[in-house]
Amino acid sequence: MSARTKARKRALDILYQSDIRGDDLGVTLAAEAKRAANEPAREASWLYAREIVDGVIDNREEIDEQITTVSKDWSLARMPAVDRALLRMAAWEILYNDAVPAAVAIDEAVELAKEFSTDDSGSFVHGVLARIARSS
Repeated sequence: MSARTKARKRALDILYQSDIRGDDLGVTLAAEAKRAANEPAREASWLYAREIVDGVIDNREEIDEQITTVSKDWSLARMPAVDRALLRMAAWEILYNDAVPAAVAIDEAVELAKEFSTDDSGSFVHGVLARIARSS
């Protein structure tokens, strides 16, 4: 598994944990940063995970607006928390990280959705992210 794939899993964990607990995302990120400081072997994945989460924090309003705009008949509140976290993470990569091709961001998010969410989440996440990529 690549360092970026591991980083996406870490970012997903942080985004999901914050959402489920109702904690401020910055607080959850800070707690994870403390834990990461004691795991030098995982530094490569931590750096990109932090970049993703910082990007979501900095652009949350625009990201949520994009997701809401292209999600047909689905409000953010109605989506499973894992899907919300995946969509925010991948939307940030598509919209704000030119180093990651949109197709890679979409594929990685779909694989994580298949692994961690509902049976229908893979196709749902793919559809939403593909529409975001086309509109950007």
